[in-house]
Amino acid sequence: MTTPTCRACGTNLEHTLVDLGLSPLANSYVPLDHKSDTDPAYPLHARVCSKCFLVQVDDVVPPSDIFSHYAYFSSYSSSWVEHARKYCTSATERLGLNEKSFVVEVASNDGYLLQHFVANSVPVLGVEPAANVAAEAEKKGVRSLVAFFGKETAENIVAEHGHADLTAANNVLAHVPDINDFVSGFAAILKDVGVSTFEFPHLLNLLEKTQFDTIYHEHFSYLSLYAVEKCFAANGLKVFDVEELPTHGGSLRVWAQKTVGTRPETDRLNAVRAKESDAGIATLSCYEGFETKVQAIRDSLLAFLKKAKLDGKTVAGYGAAAKGNTLLNYCGVGTDLIDFVVDANPHKQNTLLPGSRIPVHAPDMLKERKPDYVLILPWNLQNEIMESVGYIRDWGGQFLVAVPEVTVLR
Repeated sequence: MTTPTCRACGTNLEHTLVDLGLSPLANSYVPLDHKSDTDPAYPLHARVCSKCFLVQVDDVVPPSDIFSHYAYFSSYSSSWVEHARKYCTSATERLGLNEKSFVVEVASNDGYLLQHFVANSVPVLGVEPAANVAAEAEKKGVRSLVAFFGKETAENIVAEHGHADLTAANNVLAHVPDINDFVSGFAAILKDVGVSTFEFPHLLNLLEKTQFDTIYHEHFSYLSLYAVEKCFAANGLKVFDVEELPTHGGSLRVWAQKTVGTRPETDRLNAVRAKESDAGIATLSCYEGFETKVQAIRDSLLAFLKKAKLDGKTVAGYGAAAKGNTLLNYCGVGTDLIDFVVDANPHKQNTLLPGSRIPVHAPDMLKERKPDYVLILPWNLQNEIMESVGYIRDWGGQFLVAVPEVTVLR
């Protein structure tokens, strides 16, 4: 078997972060009329590049098999829509955007973000590979192009619409197998004075908080500022500012410009560089011992669920989230330990979770079945979920999370 190479710099990948075994695609929810079908499972092995320190999983499935029809709709999270609104307001003020500007969002999903620019008469274009999701954006007045983004797509957009003042790419940099082609597309689409922003979960948090459940096939890369700056420099961009955000368990919003850009570097950028340097992000020792911590979470969750079963307690899950599917499949949890999962997204309801085959229902099923514990699978939305279904406490129900450690929430 040949040694895989780094998708960013081509170095042989000889160091493992964690091997999660075989797992189905995390967003491949099973329709009830296909419940007798077998879920295809693929290796889920995260490796560390010893040169640029990009953490990545092996390419096992073409992106078209994952993203051409997608079950994730951003607008079902009210907190995420509000996060996007605040971004649009601050970016408009910071960059002086108006009706003569042009904003492009890559992986624009259902228009959750660009709708806020549209409301302020700023011209936009969304680039979204999933036609079913882009159709929802169009209903919001968000002009959308159904396509995968890269240098060729960027050049086609420039030819038709001109260069962009601002591009946004939220939680998509990790989703592309050819990260160099993807990044070079932003250098091609921007005006010389334009700005690109990228949001992604910060690898440092994944490591420090053992957020292994954010590893799945749809996430090809796991990003530090260090690795991103290396990749950007090779593809015509340079970072000038960075914000630390609470979203998705701790994210970075990187502000970048073309190599010819003249915006000065900020103190915030240097602060995050220093934080990563102090953690040893560019040393292999930073990544050692992670798999042992992952195994401890698995063992602890299984022990809790098995004891609950023996005690006659029932457990449900909240959130048919991709990270939840990684957790459940790695831990080997099925309907023997969790009765059902609920989710507010109707596109996921009346399906089965891939691999675990746990049924997904609307949230009202909690009131009907009254479980003793509700395991919050998308822990990044913990507060929002606990507020929306806080009524489980009426019958003595309690919330539970598994990452970074199994905890009953009072």
